Amino acid sequence: MAADSPVPLASASDMAAGQFADLVRDYSADALAQLMIEATRQCEGIAGRRLAPFTGVPESHRATGIDPDELSGSGAMPMDLAGTVGQSYANALGSTGDQVRHVWLSEYAPRYPEMWTYSNLQITLIRSYGGSQTMTAASLVGAENDSGHVWFTLGAYLPLGSLIRVVYDGGYSTVPADLGRACKLLAASLVLGEIDPAGTQYAHDRGVLTAQAEAILCNYKHL
Repeated sequence: MAADSPVPLASASDMAAGQFADLVRDYSADALAQLMIEATRQCEGIAGRRLAPFTGVPESHRATGIDPDELSGSGAMPMDLAGTVGQSYANALGSTGDQVRHVWLSEYAPRYPEMWTYSNLQITLIRSYGGSQTMTAASLVGAENDSGHVWFTLGAYLPLGSLIRVVYDGGYSTVPADLGRACKLLAASLVLGEIDPAGTQYAHDRGVLTAQAEAILCNYKHL
């Protein structure tokens, strides 16, 4: 089984550089690195979303929700060559007026979208009418950092009820400072849970640290 090895929201050196250094002084380098990975995953669990950089996340979506105000099948507007060819293909297959144009990825930046990065977006359409297609970058606009929105350009043949399979990389390529703080707080709480589970030996309250982290992470939850 492959090891879980994300880029942590706060590094081992971050943890060892501040007032928590004494708390983790007996940890080996490998153990401290693993602690920060565990704290990162806890941050994501509390927020209910991915925050650390990720690779190859798969998602599936059902093609629904046509905007009635959108020009879905108009043949009277100018298009680039790719759009013209795509619409010609859709016209040949029929049912061009009820094509889905949008999908929203589950993972996006809830705050600080300028620090978020998407890459390697791959989309495969499995049409409800039969057949499949791998979309090219020329047929897509997005994904947008602040919403996860991907727009299929005019001419894409995507009937209602089709299956949209997505694979992509993303996450905070620059970690917001408050997320780094939340990661360190949860790491400290994990350490206290190991050395003083009942909180009686050193009179440290793990709950205070966890509550501080949760107060930060509530701003990163799905609305």
